[in-house]
Amino acid sequence: MPAANAAPEPPPAPLGRPVLLLFALASGLAVANAYFAHPLLDVMADDLGLSRAMAGLIVAATQIGYGFGLVLLVPLGDLLDRRRLIVGQFLLSALALVAVAVSTSAAMLLAAMAAVGLMAVVTQALVAHAAGLARPAERGHVVGVVTGGIVLGILLARSVAGTLTDLSGWRTVYLASALLTLLVSALLWQALPRQHPPRRSGPAPSYPRLIASLVTLFVEEPALRIRAVLALLIFADITTLLAPLVLPLSAPPFALSHTQVGLFGLAGAAGALGAVRAGRWTDRGYGQRVTGIALGLMLFAWLPISLLDRSLLWLVAGVVIIDFGLQATHVANQGLIYRVRPEAQSRLTAAYMVFYAIGSALGSAVSTLVYAHAGWTGVCLTGAGISLVALLFWALTLRAMPTSALPAST
Repeated sequence: MPAANAAPEPPPAPLGRPVLLLFALASGLAVANAYFAHPLLDVMADDLGLSRAMAGLIVAATQIGYGFGLVLLVPLGDLLDRRRLIVGQFLLSALALVAVAVSTSAAMLLAAMAAVGLMAVVTQALVAHAAGLARPAERGHVVGVVTGGIVLGILLARSVAGTLTDLSGWRTVYLASALLTLLVSALLWQALPRQHPPRRSGPAPSYPRLIASLVTLFVEEPALRIRAVLALLIFADITTLLAPLVLPLSAPPFALSHTQVGLFGLAGAAGALGAVRAGRWTDRGYGQRVTGIALGLMLFAWLPISLLDRSLLWLVAGVVIIDFGLQATHVANQGLIYRVRPEAQSRLTAAYMVFYAIGSALGSAVSTLVYAHAGWTGVCLTGAGISLVALLFWALTLRAMPTSALPAST
């Protein structure tokens, strides 16, 4: 019988600052597991017999696993106890990281990296959980803080991976992360608030119906469709830069060590600021403006990036600009789609981030091939082309965004 007279679900307690910071820390670590390989593609490929031209498959395998995880695991947050789901994924992540560290062949490495990507979707479970605990007027800010942790996790992943590889080999990176992942899982079990899905008037949907509802959401919600396509384009754009970056930097005339290449990624720290500020701006009704400006910055960034042969400082400037634009667009995307169906945040996250994974996998696989055949100029032209398409798509879909996704002041 429907629970027609059931008491309404009490609102969850607001997120305290320590718990919000733990959300950011855990999200940063989870995404770092998927990004450790970026500055290590050359040494990992050489160690296990992959050609340099095919090194992008290491990152692509991770993103393919991530895509499957988004579809198969993230929607469970609308059905199960999110705390148990998150901690369970952290424990399985530790096992996947150990599998990467002990890989003895290219096939084993790619399979293990796919498993790392599959479990790394816990990042999105954390984002959805945090968004569900936030008050509506602060949801963009909360998403921005957690996403800021994700940005820092990506940046520190490159730095730590490069340093540990130079000191004791690339396998140490994954063993150390496995231990840290176990530690964070214990902290999460102690600190995360329980948050069951909202009460329903009927029985909970079956798992197949839950997964099928991703397609329904995508068909029914134009805001999700528009922002998902933007996600595909902006993440294809950034991985077009990041996946082959180690190749020119580790070769003459730069000949940087893996430590130096990893530290180089810290130039993108502005992305963390972009994420937090974009969340606040979206809460105030400026999500569309933030998106347009940020996409314009991503297109402009390819000009200094293309001047790598003249000075590393041009590349640093380009990375700062493109990362700021990426994170501002990403947080604005999430802030807008969460307004459409607050009761389906996990599934909205999954549907949106599937396109992130597709874009990242395409960018990683294509850019290393482009670099092998057309060098850095080819990579920059490819990235600029993707940025231009994203900006034009945003402009053409301005009128199609539903008012339900936009605060009144937009």
